[in-house]
Amino acid sequence: MSRFIRSLCLALILPVMTGCAKAAPETHQPVVVELFTSQGCSSCPPANATLNQLADRKDVLALSFGVIYWDYLGWKDTFASPANTQRQYDYAKGLHHDGVFTPQMIVNGRRDTTGQSPSIVAPLIEAAKKDTPGPAIRLGRDRVTIAAAGSQPATVWLVRYDPRVVQVPVNRGENAGRTLPHRNVVRELIRLGAFSGQTVDFTLPKASMAGLRTAVLVQSGTGGPVLSAATD
Repeated sequence: MSRFIRSLCLALILPVMTGCAKAAPETHQPVVVELFTSQGCSSCPPANATLNQLADRKDVLALSFGVIYWDYLGWKDTFASPANTQRQYDYAKGLHHDGVFTPQMIVNGRRDTTGQSPSIVAPLIEAAKKDTPGPAIRLGRDRVTIAAAGSQPATVWLVRYDPRVVQVPVNRGENAGRTLPHRNVVRELIRLGAFSGQTVDFTLPKASMAGLRTAVLVQSGTGGPVLSAATD
């Protein structure tokens, strides 16, 4: 009789436990997709369109970095900066490329493509979801905490980006006469400091512009794999 009661109790409890396990929310770090682009590059609009689509996905942190080296064609990119351009050169070293090119879409700092269609990027995003997750990031209004995790040294980056769709009329260069929609344009890229594997806190400086969103990346070196990311 007692064995029957124990079996009955297990039969009643297990479904409840299983239901609780399923109900518990799972937290996933977004896959970071970085597009290096230029308003003066005729090959870039399709990649811009791909990034604009990716910006709608909750499992992806899509970021657009304008670079300066196409400005000589006659149109100065309105979002480009030397810091963005240096970041792409750092990736070229990390990915063992001979140089830089646009458009270039880099996924979690580990894989890259031109990004000129969603179908090209999709398998790279799925592969990135299998990467070993890095340290947890707790992002507040004016402070960020990186939780202890292993001992791999890393760089902590603050990224401020504009989530709006910004229409840019281009008057000269290869895209003269076109109006190009840009989204999630990076306006600030700041190195907060180093992560050594132990819990560390950083104070976030005030944004230079209103309406920008905040993201924090933990990255191996300056052009290595992105270990973890969070956005507000």
